[in-house]
Amino acid sequence: MTRAIAVGVDGSAESLAAADWAAREAVLRDTPLHVVHAWQWQALDVPVTQEKEQQAEAADGVLREAVTRVTGRHPNLTVTSEVVHDTAVAALARAAEQAGTLVLGTRGHGALMGFLLGSVGQQVIADAACPVVSVRAGTGTGAQDVTGDVVVGQHGDATDGEAVLGYAFEAAAARGAGVRAVRAWALPPLYAYSPGSLRIADEAGGLEPYEKEALSAALAPWRERYPDVPVTEHVEIGSAGQVLLATATDARLLVVGRRTRRSPIGTRIGSVAHAALHHAPCPVAVIPQE
Repeated sequence: MTRAIAVGVDGSAESLAAADWAAREAVLRDTPLHVVHAWQWQALDVPVTQEKEQQAEAADGVLREAVTRVTGRHPNLTVTSEVVHDTAVAALARAAEQAGTLVLGTRGHGALMGFLLGSVGQQVIADAACPVVSVRAGTGTGAQDVTGDVVVGQHGDATDGEAVLGYAFEAAAARGAGVRAVRAWALPPLYAYSPGSLRIADEAGGLEPYEKEALSAALAPWRERYPDVPVTEHVEIGSAGQVLLATATDARLLVVGRRTRRSPIGTRIGSVAHAALHHAPCPVAVIPQE
């Protein structure tokens, strides 16, 4: 059974941009769309008390606006929707358990500061069982979503990040786009050198050729699986987050991974995903991986 693409909406411009992006993604992938709005009744301590029924009607209105918007633009798209009586984090986490991809909106925070990933978005992305795409207002229908490559970060050996590369190639194939695979590397500290590591690097002709060879090996099975997807390989010395962001300035989608294992202080999204979510100019897909 094909899993739907889910999107969380709250009536904001950012969540409507997310709904737009999610609807087009559902069309591209030929999957249903599921629209979710979380709401809990709260007694308001204001001069004019808003009754529970009025709050419920407002919640229904948020959902109707989003559904009307996407069905008007994509009349053949199968759309389901629900108001979930729970916190936003709990409702979206539950939606992620059933979805193929969860889409969220992110608030703009200025060119200098980047984008503001709220506590709800950060908690959901850190714990979601499925890929989560962060979309900010202005990119849901902008040029980044109709032109440019799908940019994906890769690190480690050929088996690392298979879920990340798979998502990137599938997204590119659905769009008729290319994949730009990025691998950043740094000189190891002196104490990290060993005869074994030096021998491997020497056999590859040096550290940079070794990194290029590692990227090519990781991409090989995906090139074979998606022969019609053009692939560009980019290997550069530097911080992984900085190299990835510099390469994604004209991307239509940036794909990064996050580790699913928990740290002593809870689940983290990782420094590269954190940088991408706060500063990438295009939608960012964060893929859980072991």
